[in-house]
Amino acid sequence: MAATTHTVSNQVPPLVGHEVYLGDRALTEGVERHLADAAPELRDEAREELTALGRAAGSSQAQEWGRLANENPPKLRTHDRYGNRIDEVEFHPAWHRLLGHAVTAGLTDAWGRPAGHLRRAAGFFLWSQAEAGHGCPVSMTHAAVPALRADPELAAVWEPRLTSHVYEEGLLPADRKAGALFGMGMTEKQGGSDVRANTTRAVALDAPGEYLLTGHKWFCSAPMSDGFLVLAQASAAGQDRLTCFLVPRVLPDGSRNAFAIQRLKDKLGNRSNASSEVEFDGTWARRVGEEGRGVRTIIEMVAATRLDCVIGSASLMRQALTQAVHHAEHRSAFGAPLIEQPLMRNVLADLALESEAATVLTLRLAAAYDAGTDQERAFLRLAVPAAKYWVTKRCTPMVAEALECLGGNGYVEESGLPRLLRESPLNSIWEGSGNVQALDVLRALQREPMALNAFLTEVGLARGADHRLDAAIKNLLTELADLEGIEARARRVVERMALVLQGSLLVRWAPPEVADAFCASRLGGDWGAAFGTLPHGLDLRAVVSRARISG
Repeated sequence: MAATTHTVSNQVPPLVGHEVYLGDRALTEGVERHLADAAPELRDEAREELTALGRAAGSSQAQEWGRLANENPPKLRTHDRYGNRIDEVEFHPAWHRLLGHAVTAGLTDAWGRPAGHLRRAAGFFLWSQAEAGHGCPVSMTHAAVPALRADPELAAVWEPRLTSHVYEEGLLPADRKAGALFGMGMTEKQGGSDVRANTTRAVALDAPGEYLLTGHKWFCSAPMSDGFLVLAQASAAGQDRLTCFLVPRVLPDGSRNAFAIQRLKDKLGNRSNASSEVEFDGTWARRVGEEGRGVRTIIEMVAATRLDCVIGSASLMRQALTQAVHHAEHRSAFGAPLIEQPLMRNVLADLALESEAATVLTLRLAAAYDAGTDQERAFLRLAVPAAKYWVTKRCTPMVAEALECLGGNGYVEESGLPRLLRESPLNSIWEGSGNVQALDVLRALQREPMALNAFLTEVGLARGADHRLDAAIKNLLTELADLEGIEARARRVVERMALVLQGSLLVRWAPPEVADAFCASRLGGDWGAAFGTLPHGLDLRAVVSRARISG
């Protein structure tokens, strides 16, 4: 019997084997720009490593790893065959391939190498496009380093392993591993984002800095990690003192620490990654930093993971845009390729603006970490929570619109877009949801005047280049001058701050057609409530062409 009844045409070829780094103009130009003053050999090294990682991210192998890791989610093994409690999480081999490639590529190693944060941010942006779930332990391992430095003795033991380019799965004492992963446990059932409501207790032992913990953590992601930074209440003179602790999974003598994984969360997305509820019952821990200064000790870790939320969302946005543009290039309707049809071009250009604005902002924040000056640290104090608020919030509607560009094909699992859509709300929730970020910005505005000065200095670098940006800066200053009811207006204020910052960066660094379209729509108000409503008269063809995969 004949297997073919007719010839099918107008099908889009698989998006595979493409240059994820070299094909992304906004990303490559940004990396080159921020490395412009670096030594030539450093620029060459960064270009080489990112090109290789981009090729790997676009490969059929990486795409298959991502599919398998999500279709075969982790399983909790509480006991071994003899009834002994082991509390281990079993992952599909594809998960280990993804995680191993990330570690080998240096995505947990930023704090000690030249331009480390910029190179690592660009790499995280690239590799997350292959699969996003495994980025959780990568992010927490990277972010734990500055918190551990509060205790030089602990840092000497753990930092070389956390920044190692060797991935070694399995639970062993730290001194027997060439590379290690870290997690974090802050939130509890009764407190959520209000970590000061934590009830986990810490009782001091005779040995300096050693404690036993009793309590629980409602969200503890990547529970297969080698160690965790957690918050618990240490009591002194009858008062609770929220303190940061390091909880290893395996004790120095090789025995398992008391770390009972009660269950894995059944999540909307992020299926490849294990998120758990854990119980501490006489769990050995080592204090990190001073008693009563737990939040201050762990805050550097929180700031770094918040930046990773921005990077992760920008990465998802770029992958969704790439899929939409690729489809529109190869699919025809009503006699012409979709990409040549005016209304689809408007949609794609709008998505491209959102993606490039997120990418440019992401790289600017990473470069500020590398600079490390007082001015840049003050800038980050406002820019990180503002970016975390806005970029992560823009991710979900953008991914949904990109999915719609593929029509019914986008709604089918095989396209990969449903996985992106399920993943898209995550970064807005993790490490403090929208209200937490907005209130954090207000706190910085009220307590740290240097932060506002640094922020205004940054956006002021583009003043006079676009009248819509100038007007937006003026309106922002008016908003900030009116403190009455500002808490209820916090989201509005932070949204405006993020848009002004993105606009200023695009005016300075993006092609004129991109900056013009962004300022007209996002700052000038000539824009609808949905994507694809950019005003007439803009050079949308050039905007879409820039978003195409090149190289």
